[in-house]
Amino acid sequence: MLRHYDSIGLVSPSGRTSGGYRQYSAEDVRRLFQVEALRSLGLSLEQVATALDDLSYDPGEVVDRLVERTRERRDREEELLSRLSEVRASEPTAWADVLRTIALLRSLRAADPGVRQRAALTTAPEDGHATEALVQAALSEPELNVAGALFWALARLGDDVVPALADALDSPEPERRHRALDALAKIDTEHARSVVAAAAQHPDPIVRVRATVARGVRGDATAAPGLIALIAEGRDDVAASAVLGKLAVRLDRADEIVDGIREALAGSDGASRHRLTEALAEIPGDAATTLLAELTGDPARQVALTASFILSQRR
Repeated sequence: MLRHYDSIGLVSPSGRTSGGYRQYSAEDVRRLFQVEALRSLGLSLEQVATALDDLSYDPGEVVDRLVERTRERRDREEELLSRLSEVRASEPTAWADVLRTIALLRSLRAADPGVRQRAALTTAPEDGHATEALVQAALSEPELNVAGALFWALARLGDDVVPALADALDSPEPERRHRALDALAKIDTEHARSVVAAAAQHPDPIVRVRATVARGVRGDATAAPGLIALIAEGRDDVAASAVLGKLAVRLDRADEIVDGIREALAGSDGASRHRLTEALAEIPGDAATTLLAELTGDPARQVALTASFILSQRR
């Protein structure tokens, strides 16, 4: 190395011994360490020579380029690590399994949304090697139609994907948490339903709302109090009202739901009372009609007018 540096004039010894050996001074050694330090940053020998000898050389610009190149290398390495992890998670038993998983990963990460969607729709549910790849794709897919196809594919896999989706509910990334809940809501198994039910107490308010609505959509009567609370709070109240009405009809729980709304009305502010009154439009039966009649005399004019209008539509 020292002979090469000397031959190209990068680090030359200040003198030689009587026997012809190179003799490096303290200044030569200092320059040698400078060369090695710059080489460790990824500079070529030509760039090192320019950096050390050209006073107009801008080190900031060079470091910026090196930072960008290093980031690109890191991203490539992280992509490779991600693919290797997913291939390993598919538990391949033969090279054919590895190659099939790699082909699926390529399709799911293609730039064309149509290619990604076809990959989701054509993956066979019995192909256990596809599970991890489909889960990770569903948790990061930005296109709505492709995400829908991936959720459908996960629903076909059933309980096999529930643990991974349940883990994703604790992700530090909000979008992954929300997509995980949306995927779980479409899986019709007891395990998935229990995870969604538990998610109704999740610290993320969006996960809580979607989990509560999903429980109601599934016909879970115990979701009614949570739906009423969403309406009172104004969190996705339109969807919550529609689902509450379907629960009242499907499960014949109209009177029970009206009792819950009556309780929520007590002590509520005007905006909450108005939303709860609107929700009564979705509830059939005499109990709802009676409560609406009472609300026509509400001191909040908007509540009274809304109750009167709903009553007029029932006659």
